[in-house]
Amino acid sequence: MSRPILKRRDLLIGSGALALISWPALAAPSAPRRLSLKNQNTGESFDGPYRDAAGPLPDAMADLGKFLRDHHSGTVGPIDVGALDFLADLMDAIGHGKATILSAFRTPKTNAMLAAKGFGVAENSQHLYGRALDITFPSKLEDAHSAALGMKRGGVGWYPASHFLHIDTGPVRNWEMFGSGLDGLFAFGRGRPPTVAQRMKLHRALARRQKSLRP
Repeated sequence: MSRPILKRRDLLIGSGALALISWPALAAPSAPRRLSLKNQNTGESFDGPYRDAAGPLPDAMADLGKFLRDHHSGTVGPIDVGALDFLADLMDAIGHGKATILSAFRTPKTNAMLAAKGFGVAENSQHLYGRALDITFPSKLEDAHSAALGMKRGGVGWYPASHFLHIDTGPVRNWEMFGSGLDGLFAFGRGRPPTVAQRMKLHRALARRQKSLRP
């Protein structure tokens, strides 16, 4: 009696990592892809390969699922490999070996909690589906913004006053948010880390901006 052959996707599901494969991610790279990341909210790090020519690496995706979890609830969500590829390509484009993650997966429960507190969160944020990353770099952030726009891989949100960039694998679109009201909430390496109240304020501002951009 022959044994069933387990495919990479089966191993991903079995390891507890739900990897979402968006269209740009179908063209697998010929060489392994790596990421070196720090999570500003938890202080945790990820440093290593996450995929090879055969697709996502199960152990790495399980680690990334935890790393990119909803830090409010601790819930591990799905991961769009295309979003990781978007970030990896962006880092290569600007010559940065490391990135800081400010926000990734968010649960419906967290979304509802933010809405109940009057922060006006977007109902269909790409963060809910594991397709979005809010990131920052110590330098070349403006170059990262330009590079991300040129890739046309999904959504690109530019927040220069708060020194961060939103990328996602949703519909191709872009927006900019200037203004001192957000300055310092996600500032890299300046002053103290943002408080919960400050993060809530930022989420509300982001949600309002996203709603205004909906078709």
